[in-house]
This record gives sequence, structure tokens and C-alpha cells, in this order.
Amino acid sequence: MSDTLDRSTKINLLKEPVVRKLCEVLDKSSNKGWRKLGEIVGSERRFKVSSDDMEMCSLKVLELEGSPSRMLLRLMGERGCTMGHLSDYLQTLGNSEALQCVKPSALQILIQPQSVALISGHNLRLTCHAVGKSPVQYQWFKTKEEVPNGNSPDLVISPVHLKDAGFYICRVNCGETSEFSQWAQVDVLNVAMSYGQSYHSLEGRLKLVIQPQSQRLHVGENLQLDCGAVGRPIPRYQWHRNGVPIPSATKRKLMVPHAMQDQHGRYRCEISSSSERMWTNEVDVVIDDVYAIGGGSSEFFLNSIPDQLYATDKVALLIGNLSYQNHPQLKAPMVDVYDLTNLLRQLNFQVVSLLDLTESEMRNAVDEFLLLLHKGVYGLLYYAGHGYENYGNSFMVPVDAPNPYRSANCLCVQSILKLMQEKETGLNVFLLDMCRKRNIHDESTPNIVLRVTANIVFGYATCQDAEAFELSSSGFTNGVFVKFLKKRLLDDEKITVVLDRVAEDMGQFDATKGKQALEIRSSLSERRALTDPILPSDSADHIHSRQWAKAHELPESMCLNFDCGAQIKLGFAAEFSNVLVIYTHIIKKPEDMSFCQAHVTDFSQDLDVDPKEMNRETPEETGIYFLSSSLPQHCLYTRVSSLQKLREELVFTVCLQGTFTAMDDGPVHWAKSINIGKPLIARLDLHRAMRRNSCLQTCMMPHSPSHSPCHSPGPEHRLHLHHGLYQAQDYSRLSPQNNYLDVYERLQGAAGGCSGDSYYDNLSQSCYDPACGSPGSSPGRHSIPIEASDDITELQTVFINSLQLQQ
Repeated sequence: MSDTLDRSTKINLLKEPVVRKLCEVLDKSSNKGWRKLGEIVGSERRFKVSSDDMEMCSLKVLELEGSPSRMLLRLMGERGCTMGHLSDYLQTLGNSEALQCVKPSALQILIQPQSVALISGHNLRLTCHAVGKSPVQYQWFKTKEEVPNGNSPDLVISPVHLKDAGFYICRVNCGETSEFSQWAQVDVLNVAMSYGQSYHSLEGRLKLVIQPQSQRLHVGENLQLDCGAVGRPIPRYQWHRNGVPIPSATKRKLMVPHAMQDQHGRYRCEISSSSERMWTNEVDVVIDDVYAIGGGSSEFFLNSIPDQLYATDKVALLIGNLSYQNHPQLKAPMVDVYDLTNLLRQLNFQVVSLLDLTESEMRNAVDEFLLLLHKGVYGLLYYAGHGYENYGNSFMVPVDAPNPYRSANCLCVQSILKLMQEKETGLNVFLLDMCRKRNIHDESTPNIVLRVTANIVFGYATCQDAEAFELSSSGFTNGVFVKFLKKRLLDDEKITVVLDRVAEDMGQFDATKGKQALEIRSSLSERRALTDPILPSDSADHIHSRQWAKAHELPESMCLNFDCGAQIKLGFAAEFSNVLVIYTHIIKKPEDMSFCQAHVTDFSQDLDVDPKEMNRETPEETGIYFLSSSLPQHCLYTRVSSLQKLREELVFTVCLQGTFTAMDDGPVHWAKSINIGKPLIARLDLHRAMRRNSCLQTCMMPHSPSHSPCHSPGPEHRLHLHHGLYQAQDYSRLSPQNNYLDVYERLQGAAGGCSGDSYYDNLSQSCYDPACGSPGSSPGRHSIPIEASDDITELQTVFINSLQLQQ
């Protein structure tokens, strides 16, 4: 790291070990300590350290382990003090020991290798990047053995095999100085790729790829259950039996030698990372006592087991409309869709989550959703936004609906249900988080004849002819319905039982008591649960499932090399199926370059990209609120939304700007054009006016998702709506302008599932795992792997001894 970059770094980004050491030096010194430093800073008035501030710092000595220096540095950091300023102040102070604490070391590891679980046949890349006062050399090790040709910052194994699993570490040399990276564990899973699966990117959330299978054993036989997930960092495992964690069962494979009858039951595994959790399917383990039933046959015993209900697949479409063109804006749908997406994926649903869809985009998304349905599939549709209900039919309002809107501008939920019934689905679940007030501007009475089936569940966020609310608060919060639904959704109960409990919880919430109540309508005659396992059918439509999987495909991250010698990492993450996050990070720059920055620009006009919010230093500044904790640090971030509008492949420019110490002519610019194809939902081309699908032949009825005036060949055939009428008041949620419930932050949920839980706590940023470790940390020879193995102590000792490291 150059001195220039060091001097521009804000001191509130100092690593904790540096801060701790610096505070120890400043706290113990009497005439060259924190008090004198405060006087020097205050005399300049640049950072406004007042006498009151100094008194507040001095009071820290009264606290247990309190540090006046830490408080002073915190105040300076909040006011913009950089490392350059701090170094100058310490130089003026004349405290050489303190100055030494903040000087850049001769060798720093900026990027640590990250543990990863991936599928055999894919490409493994481990990265360790360091900077020093002189050229840096690398050597990779697997356990204690040097990796052949492993002498570059990137260790690439292409393709990776089962034998490549293990622990890796990198030694970095710079002159006489050496550092060791942290350990990185590589877990390689042997998985046969099935239809609809895609695991190309490891930058995002965990992905479950191996499910345990039910077992039927005799007493004394060995029980083995397997599961597995891919992701970065490597996931953790905890097996459960009958809902209770099994002690020491923390590996991908659960081995029980010589199983006995008391070990029968229902097993599943919890797979987690630092910010994410998911569950495998729950499976039955039956252990037959052959002596109890005689003859060594277990046929009688096995036939007595009740049949397990299965889904042939699970598919969910989640739509949140908030940025309306002609109607009040909403806030909660974005949070609600994000939270439900993560929960449903834990239940092994294939989920597509979309924000702010026009009428044609909503219809096309529903068409794609319908193509995935076949016999036995569990289909779930969640909608949050404006809506209404007329004559028993519910209508979802697109973001481009005119004012006032009518049924011709909206999607009828019952029409979608009719098409789902024709697919012979196993379970149809509709969760409608919208108003059900009557629309006085729509007098149409669609005649939709539904079949009599016993597999339909409606969860309405509010009762008939009532509003659904979102609550006013300073941050991002859920709507009332999802606030309580997300606490129950993973329960292994019949779906109607889950919704009943949500209704009870909502009924105890003081803020909306008497104003909003969950209504459940169901014809479900079996104990169908969202937790039911998946048993794929031979008749499953593999082609359409693979098409649906395309909506989850992220571009591969890449390294860009510029002619000046700089190297840029370009990475991608998905916030929603139609929202892409792009980030740039400088991983190498020429020694004679004093300043270097990379940013992205020149996006298609189809996309919703605000130039004022591009290439910001924090995710929050560009509107990325949910992934901020899992994205890599020290990057520039850009949020690209409305990917469903992308008509061509996504092409943009990465611009590099740099200044050289030997040049006074200002910054020099370089540019590279990048084509990442059609990422995420853009691959499904939802922007088209007419979709080719199987529903057109069977459902040319009004209000169906496949039949709308907007699908006419040209504008001359569109239905002309009357716009001179006054605005309807049947909004799906009360508007932010004048219809919020006035609920203050001091209010808390009442009894039931939300007792003592403040509704206004800050939204937790807890999806996708952040990179293991923090850039710049150097565990060195005493570092240990992220996930400890049984023999990790021996592994570490053998490794250190084999390298004959100097103590």
C-alpha cells in the first residue's frame, strides 16, 4: 500500500489491533499523550475538538477499561480526520512510539483467501494479494506440501476434483519479511447436476445441492445421512433428530455405526453461515427390529408407515410494486419480498423475486411462472403493492397503471388460479399483501369458473373491503403481514396452521388491532406444508425449469488488466432477481501511481441507473441496503435495477483514472468495454409485448395473465381509458403522504409471537455471507482454518515444522 493511499484513509477505518496499540501508547504517556494531542488538534480548529470534547474524553478513565485516547480518535474520525492528518499531528506531538503504530508495514496482505465449498468439475480460485516495499513473492501450500506452480497471487485449479479438497495457505515474501495468509478450507462435493440447477457463482448466498434421503435399516446396521451446500465462505452443519440438535453432529455426513431402534425418527440438517441459515428436507429414518416381528422381514413394519406427502417441485414468484407512476409510493414491499425470498429458498423453493413491474412485465412473469407448474408442484405467488377486490375477484395493480385504474389494467388473481388448476398442481398458495377495498371505477364482473380442488390456500393480509397497512418509520421495515409471517414461515406445520398462528400474532399487535386482520381461505384437505420434501416426477418439464434457473445466473467476477499495469476486480451480486449490484476493487497498481480509481459507466437507457448514485464508496449510498454487510469492503458500488427491461446484452464501460507522481498534467484515463450478457431475470425477456406460452390456447378470457389490451399488436389497438375522473381511494396500502398509521418507535409488539420485540429495530443486514476474515489481517503461522477439523492441531504443527519457520 502506498503512502498516498495510507494518508487518505479515514482513521475510523483503522483496524482494531492498530487502534488498541495506539491507544495504549497515548493513554500511558503524560506529556506526549492524548491530552496534548487533543490540544494540537483543537488549536488548528480543522476538526473542532472543543474543551467539552476533551472533558468527555477524560471521563472515560472512570469506566472499566475506558480509554480517553479511543474517544478522542473516534471524535476525530467522525469529523473526517485521515491517516495523513493523524500522522502529522503525531509528528508535531513528538511521540515516535505512537507514530510507529500508524506507519505502514513493509508487507501487508490485503486480500485473504476465502474458504469455499464447490462442486467437482467447477473451477477453484483462491486469491491472496499483498503489497510491500519491494516486489512480493508467493507460494501456496496444501496442508504441508507446496502446490506445484503455486507461485502467483491466484491459485487456480481447473477443473477441481475430489482429491483437491483440503486446507490451503499462502506464504508471502517481501525481501527479508514474510507473512502467512489465513487458512482456506476447500470442500469439493460430488454432485450430479440435475435440471434447473446452476451453481456458477459462489459470490452470493448458500446453495443447497445435496439433500439427505430417507433410510430403512435393520438394527445394528450403519446409518449414514449426507447433505451439502456450496458457497463462500464454507458453510457450517448441525444435524437434528426430531427437532433436537445431535451433539457433535457437525459434519456434512452424519455417521451412526450400529444404529439401534431408539435412533429412529425424523432427521434434518441446519446449514448456516455468519449471516444466513437454511434447512435440508426432513427425512424419516426407520430402524427395523427383525426379531420383534419375526422371520427377518420388515415388510409388515414398513407397510404400517403412513405415506409422506411430497411436492414434485416448489416454485415461487414474488412481486413487490412500490415505485408507482400515478399512485402513492410504497416502502415495505421491497423489504417484504427480500425477507420472504430468503425464507422460501430455505424451504427449497425456486424463487424469482421482482420489484416494480409494469402490466406487461407482470403478465409475462406470471406466464413464465405458469410454465413451471405441472402435476404435484407446489406453486406460491406473493404480491405486495396496490390492489383491490371486486365481486370476489382480487386484482394486482402494476406500477404503470393509469389513474383511475380498472380491471383491464390489472392482473386478476383468480384467473391465474384457474390456469394453475389446469396444471394439476399439488398445492396453490396465494399470499396477497394488498388492499381489498372495492374499486368504484371498475364495474366489470368477470365470470371465472374454478374447478373444485382441495389444494388452494389464500392468505389475505387484510379482510374483505379493508386496507392493508405499512407502518411509518425512519428505516426500512416490513409491512404488518410479513412482520409476523416471517416468524412462522419455516414451521413444519400444515400451511393453514401456519397462517392461523400468523393471524393470532397479528391480532395482538396494538398498532393495527381493529384495523387490519389476516383472512384465510382454504380448500386444503391434506396436511400439505411448505416444508414437505421434493420428490421429482419423471414427467417434470426439465426445459422450463432450466429456463427458470436462468433468472438466478450471475456473471462471473473477473479481473481486468490495464495497460498502465493496474489490475481491477469486477464483481457482481444479486439483491433481487431484477436488481444487480456491480462493484470494482483495485487489487494492483503501479508503484509510481499516486492515485488510482475505477468506476463503471455507459449503461443502457433501458435500465434504472441514477448517475448520481453510481460508484459510491458505501453500498448504502447507492441504495444497496440488504447486501451491505456481505459485499467486499473498500470498493465502489453501483446498483442496477429494472433488469427485466434490458433488451440487448448488458454492455458497460469500466473507466480507470490514475495520477502519477512524476507527472503534473493531471489524471490519465483508460477504458474497457465489458459485456456480461443478460444477467438474472434479463434472460427471460419479460419486456416483450406478447409472450409465447401454452396458456394462450386455453385462456383467452378477460383478466387472464395472457390476455390484456397491452398485448395488442400496436398502439392503435390499445384500449383507450378515461382519465378525467377523480382518483380512486382504493389503494393497496395507506400512502406515505397522509395515510400512514402514526406509530412511534416506543411502541412494541404485544403478546404472542412478538412479545417484547420492538417493531422499529433497525433492519438486520443478514444475507449472503461476507468474505472470511478482513483484508489486511495477517494470522501468520498461528492461523487456523475457518472450519476446524478433528486433526487441526496436528495439521498446524506438522505444517509449521515442515517449513522450519523462524520463531
